[in-house]
Amino acid sequence: MIPLVEFSGSLIKTVKGKRYQAQVFAKGDRLRLEYKYALKTERGYAAIEIIRLDKSETWYLLAQSKELLVTGLDADDLLPVSQALPGERKRVLVGDATAAGRAAQLFEVQTDYQGRVERFYEWVDAETGVVLKLVSRDRAWSFEYERFRLSPQPAYYFDEPPGYKKRITATAPRGRGERDDG
Repeated sequence: MIPLVEFSGSLIKTVKGKRYQAQVFAKGDRLRLEYKYALKTERGYAAIEIIRLDKSETWYLLAQSKELLVTGLDADDLLPVSQALPGERKRVLVGDATAAGRAAQLFEVQTDYQGRVERFYEWVDAETGVVLKLVSRDRAWSFEYERFRLSPQPAYYFDEPPGYKKRITATAPRGRGERDDG
């Protein structure tokens, strides 16, 4: 279950030594990521990604062409918000910890997702249940909030921007910092 909290935070993702940064805004089942560096899409560059779990869609805002590139959700690409991970098989509480300057619980989690067995360390905010930090045990990738602040978020952050033309595509941009084992 997704925690129905509103927050903003500075996110750092590290994948195979590459570092990705984004400002994240969350309102329940909706996320907005504003990347420090734009993502290359099939139709241009997008610095803003909106994830709408309620619609099972990801939107990329292409400001130069005033287009909204729409793709389906891919579980591998989703930013973990709730503590239950896809394919979770085992969860062990390690103890109390701190992440992003907040009280958290540290878990060791094992998953078996799409035939891939992985182990993670997961820091879950004690107050909200939001995942503040997630690190693969082999340290191949991680994400964590440097700053995390509970605060109301405006609804329009997660809506289609006025004047943008919607385009449906099957391919999502690469280079977002998603897990890539190949």
